[in-house]
Amino acid sequence: MSEQITPEQVVAKRTLVGEGSLWDPEDNVLYWIDILSHELYIYDPATGTNRTIPTCQAVGTVVKRAAGGLVLALHNGFAFLDLDTEKITPIADPEREIPANRFNDGKCDPAGRFWAGTMEFNGKQDAGALYCLDADHNVSEKLRPVSISNGIVWTADAKTMYYICTLADTVRAFDYDVDTGEISNERVVVTNEGEGGFDGMAIDAEDKLWVAVFGGWDVRRYDPDTGELLRDLRLPFGYVTSCAFGGANLDELYVTSAVVGLDDETLAEQPLAGSLVKLDPGVAGVPACSFQG
Repeated sequence: MSEQITPEQVVAKRTLVGEGSLWDPEDNVLYWIDILSHELYIYDPATGTNRTIPTCQAVGTVVKRAAGGLVLALHNGFAFLDLDTEKITPIADPEREIPANRFNDGKCDPAGRFWAGTMEFNGKQDAGALYCLDADHNVSEKLRPVSISNGIVWTADAKTMYYICTLADTVRAFDYDVDTGEISNERVVVTNEGEGGFDGMAIDAEDKLWVAVFGGWDVRRYDPDTGELLRDLRLPFGYVTSCAFGGANLDELYVTSAVVGLDDETLAEQPLAGSLVKLDPGVAGVPACSFQG
């Protein structure tokens, strides 16, 4: 049974593809992006401000760097961002020879490696791959082919990695070796039996999965051990893209969405579409990991 949710709008914006939501538990701000507007945002709930930093190219996701600043996954690969100067410094581009591809979603694992995957700009099937940026700045390919690389999270014991490719429309689990970053024993643990396609993903303190559903109008909570749908939070916009636990107690859920391709009539019917919103999930999340390189 779906629950109709009226979220709180915290940043009024019409992001083309809002994405990459990530809470910084040290600075108490939320990082998020607009992929196609080439912008990174830093929302500070204490002041209500939403700082905008241009990335000058498509930006797929963002993570915090333990040494300071941020790390981005861009059209042209991984890069550091200095928050004082807003200077972007390239690290590595594993798909330099594939200009039609860009990086999409990604997160850091419990050891501080940055995992992010690619996709062809129009979502061509099997055109992308999943990569891992190690602390020594080497990049390794972990999974190929993927179509639209999306949500990725790890369990509290760091023994399982969950991963979404939107066109597969499943959550896959892998046994995870946190010491080496190796994945094995791939299996499907959740299958989308509703509308839309699985997009971004978060994990809560009970190791349950929260999946943003693009075109599904909702965020869903799943039990990865059984595949059972536990909650279906229905939102007032269709293109739901990512979700992240935030707030001082990590008990607020921030949600991003997209308006790309929507006509004026549809936009009028979805006034919150593209904005940054938050809701009460009824459970706490876990702190995001930072890049250790």
